[in-house]
Amino acid sequence: MHKRHVNIPLFIPHLGCPNNCIFCNQKKISGKQDFDPLQADEDIRSALATVDPSSETEIAFFGGSFTGIDRDLMLFLLQTASRYVEDGRVSSIRLSTRPDYIDEEILDLLKKHHVTNIELGIQSFSDPVLNACQRGHTAKDSERACRLIKAYGFSLTGQMMTALPASTPSDEIETAERMISLGIDAARIYPLVVFADTPLCGMLQSGAYRPPEREEAIARAGEVLDVLAKASVPVIRIGLQQSDSLSDPSIAVGGYYSPALGEEVMSYVYGKRLQEAVGERDIRGKALVIACPPGERSKVIGHKKSNADRLPSLYRASSLSFIEDPRLPLYTVGIDIR
Repeated sequence: MHKRHVNIPLFIPHLGCPNNCIFCNQKKISGKQDFDPLQADEDIRSALATVDPSSETEIAFFGGSFTGIDRDLMLFLLQTASRYVEDGRVSSIRLSTRPDYIDEEILDLLKKHHVTNIELGIQSFSDPVLNACQRGHTAKDSERACRLIKAYGFSLTGQMMTALPASTPSDEIETAERMISLGIDAARIYPLVVFADTPLCGMLQSGAYRPPEREEAIARAGEVLDVLAKASVPVIRIGLQQSDSLSDPSIAVGGYYSPALGEEVMSYVYGKRLQEAVGERDIRGKALVIACPPGERSKVIGHKKSNADRLPSLYRASSLSFIEDPRLPLYTVGIDIR
């Protein structure tokens, strides 16, 4: 039987980051204002007290560039977490970091302390986009880091963003394709949200940056998801984790965000699949029976029934019904015309 996966997240807001990217305010993104390293052990123990022992549990350091923090602090946190792996209470350790903070010495250290999963903040493989965002590293740095991480046997999750300044939809598709070619094991897609007290907020206020409206934001993330899905790369998150900050218009001041963003983007991809499946066939006046993967029916129907409402009018079908087919993989559909 498949074990339930549980993450114990430890947020280290902005620790280890050598510069401020124009879009970043990790304290507002995560909703966490401070990090107390001495609290880490207690946080892990408290979380484990609520976790089924049969679960596959992972300690995850998020919110900063873990491999860029003070070396003594990094060792302290790794030793704290690795004790739980060694006593069998936790299966693995995951962390997020920047491409320019990966090298052989760091990877040796992480391997020694039972880290198995590295999430790399690639964001874009376009150097003009990276420069516009003041990332402080290049696309070549990202490529080198990906190759090193894979060579050392770590699981690699590529994090990328859509709608960054200077970025185009084709840039974003190319970033997804480059991540695939470099062997990522999973991905996260983050449509850009503009936060207060960032340089990007100033660009928004001056008119130098204009975020996409809802429909375009969903479509751009959807096209990236489409590329990753066709390559069978699991996308483990779309959009930022819901927090009070994201619900506060004085903090999240621009860009499209909704708690349902992930479902909206997945529905977009299923909408594409439905249109591809119908193709050029004449289905006017006929009934459509749509088969979908188990558990995906609501996404195929679409957020707020967007796909179910659009298809009959688009093709003038007489009716539309949905069934689940366990033989179908994610992001595929079957069509029966009657």
